[in-house]
Amino acid sequence: MSSKKDLMLGVFIVTAGVVILLGKLGVFGFLGRTFWPLLLLVPGLLLQVLFFIRRAPAVILIPGGILTVYGVLFLICSFWGWDLMATLWPVLILGVGIGLYEYYLYESPRPGGVLPAALGLMLLSVVILIFTWLNTGALYIIALVLIAAGIWLIFGRNRGRSRGGKWSRDW
Repeated sequence: MSSKKDLMLGVFIVTAGVVILLGKLGVFGFLGRTFWPLLLLVPGLLLQVLFFIRRAPAVILIPGGILTVYGVLFLICSFWGWDLMATLWPVLILGVGIGLYEYYLYESPRPGGVLPAALGLMLLSVVILIFTWLNTGALYIIALVLIAAGIWLIFGRNRGRSRGGKWSRDW
């Protein structure tokens, strides 16, 4: 055997050993459990790129938008825990709305009933998301923001203004 063939065989054997060792240490299992949402995100982004480089019709933006939103959502959940889906599940509805809205924006002539459907789905998603957050700790955040806004209106708003303004009439 020549030295070039020995070198190639040695590199192959070392690579095989490293792959086996990493597999036994659980690296590939971790990568598969953590980064599988890229299997949705990358095709979603590719579908959108195909449209924007003028290789595909605008209808491709519907699955492109849906896959992109779902991929981002699942990637967030795979990093910070799947218990987030208890409050973030309305984003699944939002994905469909965004896909339809992208289609509406870029299709010529504009399709008739797509805009109301897209906006309706996005609004429904946001409303449900707000109500699911109200059942969690977000209610405390909303309460603190309201308290801070009220304190600002009471004490901070009229600082530096002269008396007799629109909001400072005596009762």
